Amino acid sequence: MRPARAVSVASLAILLSLTTLAAATTANAATVNYAALGDSYSAGVGAGSYTSESGSCKRSTNAYPYLWKNAHGPSAFAFAACSGARTGDVLNNQLSVLNSGTTLVSITIGGNDAGFASTMQTCVLNSESACLTAVANAKAYATNTLPGQLDQVYSAIHGKAPNAHVVVLGYPHLYKIGGSCIFGIGDTKRSAINSAADVLDDVIAKRAANAGFTYEDVRGLFTGHEICASGTVWLNSTTLPVDESYHPKASGQSGGYLPAFTAGV
Repeated sequence: MRPARAVSVASLAILLSLTTLAAATTANAATVNYAALGDSYSAGVGAGSYTSESGSCKRSTNAYPYLWKNAHGPSAFAFAACSGARTGDVLNNQLSVLNSGTTLVSITIGGNDAGFASTMQTCVLNSESACLTAVANAKAYATNTLPGQLDQVYSAIHGKAPNAHVVVLGYPHLYKIGGSCIFGIGDTKRSAINSAADVLDDVIAKRAANAGFTYEDVRGLFTGHEICASGTVWLNSTTLPVDESYHPKASGQSGGYLPAFTAGV
């Protein structure tokens, strides 16, 4: 009888510990004031189920900020991310949701400043040499101009929300090189586009670290789920509406961005 009773007491202790941990986690989440800033990758463009109030910003209930909000129940949630946003748009249009009571901020920004959309358009519609030139120009912008723009954004976020934990997320590789795609652009273009994402992510990671923010790299999570991958693809290829092309599907938000953000929190 004694061994059985000992096991019972131990099981009860474990149960109480787990219950206490769950209650503490819920209580901690209840004090979180969360603001989601950034561009289309944070808004959830390409993931469908857009909120009516967001209009052309196309904020999705399938986007990682909304999914995290639903899972954790923060005391306040401000969803300001917007399709097409650049660093200047964050500075001018999104920071008003921040204040000294903000405790958590997420952001993806920089891709549009570096010319993501126009580079993709050039690579899809034009020659290989034109694509490589566009990618080179995007890399040069990311290396030479974007750092100062990111510094401005990160400094402004800290100024508006000095008590917030800020999680900066990067961008995935779009293509699986040597993948299963029969049609579309070739691997030379695909490799160049992926290399541009590498340069962009490296710049963002360094500036985020310099600001004292947490950076989360999503490239590893998206590996095996890129366009042309043989498994489940988490990214839209060329699609309609055209602005949803080369953006994460709902599966990319839930399987890639949400775990990355959660790890950073």
